[in-house]
Amino acid sequence: MDRTLVVRAVAAAAFVACVAIAFVLGRRGGDAGGDRHAVRPTATVVLAVHDLSRLETQSFHMEKVIELTDEQSRLFGLVQAKDAILLVAVGDVVAGVDLGTGGDADVRVDPADGSVHVDLPPPQVLTTAIDEAQTHVYSRSTELLATRKEDLEGLARKEAAAELEKGARAAGILDRARAGAERTVRALLQSLRYRIVVVSWRG
Repeated sequence: MDRTLVVRAVAAAAFVACVAIAFVLGRRGGDAGGDRHAVRPTATVVLAVHDLSRLETQSFHMEKVIELTDEQSRLFGLVQAKDAILLVAVGDVVAGVDLGTGGDADVRVDPADGSVHVDLPPPQVLTTAIDEAQTHVYSRSTELLATRKEDLEGLARKEAAAELEKGARAAGILDRARAGAERTVRALLQSLRYRIVVVSWRG
């Protein structure tokens, strides 16, 4: 019985981007195993949750214009020369929860009523990636007395990544990730036939 549950949990995790499909797969797997009213042990539930590992539940596709200038002093400080770049950056910010940080104590099963209580870690930004195909340099200028800095574009890209993440946080990506993670974990555990699923958050 435990092996059957593990197979169903892994199948649900593979389709974590589509909660409805995960729910259907869990129900189909349950029809072939006989009595579905048996209480599952806590260890099985922990394994099912950990199979998801990093649960990516929200993605923002964003654009940011970065203007970066390197000011250089020339002629004993009498002249300020500039090396500048204007970068149009496009990227994706992905948020979710890292379920791999949990332990056995974060999942509790009550055999009396067939309920399960799961404590999830707080949502976080998991990745911020610049889209190289869409990101481009709009303008690049180096004044006559300035030295062209070849790493200026790289610095602009790093600044763009930081600004994209900052913008995503301000737009509420963590709140959306929290709601998405709760829906997904709840659907996974319901597919394992738990009648009552309680999801709470650490911290």
